[in-house]
Amino acid sequence: RLPVENISQASANQRAGRCGRVSAGVCIRLYSQDSFDSRPAFTEPEIQRTNLAAVILQMATLGFGEVYRFPFVDPPDGRLVRDGYKLLEELAAVDRQRTVTRLGRTLARLPVDPRIGRMLLAAAHSACLSEVLVIAAALSIQDPRDRPVEKRQEADEAHAQFADERSDFVGLLNLWKFLEENRRHLTRRKFERLCRQHFLSTTRVREWHDVVVQLRLQMHELGYRDNEVPADYASLHRALLSGLLSHI
Repeated sequence: RLPVENISQASANQRAGRCGRVSAGVCIRLYSQDSFDSRPAFTEPEIQRTNLAAVILQMATLGFGEVYRFPFVDPPDGRLVRDGYKLLEELAAVDRQRTVTRLGRTLARLPVDPRIGRMLLAAAHSACLSEVLVIAAALSIQDPRDRPVEKRQEADEAHAQFADERSDFVGLLNLWKFLEENRRHLTRRKFERLCRQHFLSTTRVREWHDVVVQLRLQMHELGYRDNEVPADYASLHRALLSGLLSHI
């Protein structure tokens, strides 16, 4: 995908330099000089603007010690570090002494946000792993549902057939079942046409499928297996809530 976002002045100047590698080049910027002047001089380091829970957990598991003492080139804000520890404690990944728990070590092996990893582990113990794998993968990628500005009403009507009045998560499951049933019976071209008809991004639908497969393999390597009996509503949502406690 090609996300459109405001870049820093340093990034803009670096990109301008690419058009003059062999000889003098011309760089045309699709924004005003005022827009350029109002932008920060340099890009803010990712570690200063991201959720640090996963970073803290990985560092602790690998034996790098306290985040506060690690010699980062651009140290993260102390408030973000505290928020990261608070989240890990909420997920039971660390204890009150900030020591990684056994659950935390298992979470560190999952290549997803700790919240989503916590949902997967809860699902594995609640006989609803098959369903939560699908939802976890959907939460890890950009929403596969498209809503073009000029066709929002049509898109909403197309997406409404998958909705569930009790839960948006069940709506994602309904969409997944629809896609998987058609994936098995349709050629690739027909399947892509079906996605477009229902205002679904074929690229993100493919990514969704790939992430589900990867997460399933990862969970199987940890010794967990999919449930053969469909999960009930309560078990499914209890597993999801284990990673969303502070969102209630």
